[in-house]
Amino acid sequence: MTRPRLLSPSRILRSTIRAPGGGRRRDPLVEKSRKAIEQGSKSFRAASRLFDRVTRERIWMLYAWCRRCDDLADGQRMGRPAEGDAASPEEIATRVKGIRILTQAALDGQPTADVAFDAFGQVASECGLTYRDAEEVIAGFELDAKDWRPRTQDDLMRYCYHVAGAVGVMAALVMGVRRDDGEALDSACDLGIAFQLSNIARDLLEDDAAGRCYLPIEWLVEEDIEPGQHTKPHHRQELADMAARLITLMELHEAHARVGTARLRFRQRWAVLSAARIYGAIGREVRRLGTEAWNHRVYTSRWHKLYHAQAAFWEALVNRPPSPPALPRWTRARLAENIAAA
Repeated sequence: MTRPRLLSPSRILRSTIRAPGGGRRRDPLVEKSRKAIEQGSKSFRAASRLFDRVTRERIWMLYAWCRRCDDLADGQRMGRPAEGDAASPEEIATRVKGIRILTQAALDGQPTADVAFDAFGQVASECGLTYRDAEEVIAGFELDAKDWRPRTQDDLMRYCYHVAGAVGVMAALVMGVRRDDGEALDSACDLGIAFQLSNIARDLLEDDAAGRCYLPIEWLVEEDIEPGQHTKPHHRQELADMAARLITLMELHEAHARVGTARLRFRQRWAVLSAARIYGAIGREVRRLGTEAWNHRVYTSRWHKLYHAQAAFWEALVNRPPSPPALPRWTRARLAENIAAA
């Protein structure tokens, strides 16, 4: 009797089929990403509608990945803290390692069982995003998860680079900016940094309630503020002064970022300038309100968003951005050098 012939393992086991988006259909990835931005950022959602359809969908998928990484690093859901004790250093390290593994898998076209990561794999395949691009952003999530604090203004700007400037660079690549167009990528980085500085100024009390402070320790020392006391009522004027410093930095990076928009196509330029006006208005309102800036959350109403979109339309149409008063001290190249040396 002839014995049955066994198949070799190579004929039984097949490697996972690799495809953009982990093999998921693109439309569901876009729809899930659209819902993520609707829940996560009203201002950015409003500006994203001005992009052409393809760019808009790609921006949504990039945002969904950023939001998901942030939540995983912090143990949150859509920016809302999860119940339970603070994570241990080992748990934080495991979370960030998981983000890196899923991101690499998504870039390799492997299914990740997570829509946001599969969406990132999809947009990365369409726009040539790399793991190095992603790692620049993941490093910022890692800082947040570790309850990091900036000691100096240099530290603050490096943080802003990771969590927002590097995202701006990826967004520019998604819009079709070439990798060798350094000036355009520098401007995109500056715009992301400007957004982050505005957010920090607005959310000083919210961050403090969550146990975070993004004001450099050297600023607090200069203002003679006791550790952990910067949001107390008797330090409200000092807090307003430091918020004004943040907005001055924001405006410098914002002005330099506008120069780079001249290189974008009209719809993209319109959307970016709208976002710049919306986030800039939030920061300037914080500065205008002074000590009363945190009596309620500063935001732009729907009508103000429409106004900024209309103003940005004409600005994009004329396409003659004014020269900035000065170049930012913390350029993309300088920040990258400092990070490499750290």
